[in-house]
Amino acid sequence: MVVESSLTRLLSETALDPDKPLVHQVYHMLWGAIVSLKLLPGQLVSEKEIATALSASKTPVREALIRLEDVGLVKIVPQSGTYVTPIRLEAYIEGCFIRFQLEMGAVRRAAQGCSDMHIQQLDSIIDKQRIAWDRDDFLRFAALDESFHKALFTCAGLPGVWDALQKTQADVNRVRHFKRIHGIRRGADVIQQHIVIVDAIKASDPDLAGKALTAHIGCLETEIEKLTKNSELLAFIEKQNTKPSRKSSVNTDSNYLNAFKVI
Repeated sequence: MVVESSLTRLLSETALDPDKPLVHQVYHMLWGAIVSLKLLPGQLVSEKEIATALSASKTPVREALIRLEDVGLVKIVPQSGTYVTPIRLEAYIEGCFIRFQLEMGAVRRAAQGCSDMHIQQLDSIIDKQRIAWDRDDFLRFAALDESFHKALFTCAGLPGVWDALQKTQADVNRVRHFKRIHGIRRGADVIQQHIVIVDAIKASDPDLAGKALTAHIGCLETEIEKLTKNSELLAFIEKQNTKPSRKSSVNTDSNYLNAFKVI
């Protein structure tokens, strides 16, 4: 069950490291809380409350919120406040499409020439994922999954493309975490699929790498089919996005998905 959490309570046990960039730390704290649905769509994210909870000035908090708006996770409304954005089916579908197209290009390019150092990094991430999965540490596992896919772009010599991609993945990441909350987990399969992708890169086989990626993240049609069958997820999105304080101008019902199915 997804339950709204108090922002102060979420941050109360978190301490900032004065030796590390404050904006970066605040950004990742809030990113994790929003993506993991500890902060729900429409929830107010108070700059003052965050600063007080973290014993920080408002400046790094404000900059972190601006970065979160840039990747689509919050909306800063003048004279009102900052709110977590709704989960939008349009953005989810578009995010899946963009990710598949860009990552396909990246993994094929990586298979054409990836340094030993980057391959070792990919292997290391997979090893750490095994440990996280064995410990039932899903949040750690999910973070390592992000690191793996980011490393594919680095291996391809395209780190900037990964950064651009993240601006389209807000709703993709939240849907993934909703599935985690409701027990839809496939960690063992993910690890094995990561191994197959890396093996294809080691073999310098772009076609095999592309097939391995398709098997791993799925094409757009597969994602739409899975989503139309997940009535619990669709009901959650509808409920969150239509609450009086969380009204959205976007379509969140299954008619949007049905429109894609006939294309």
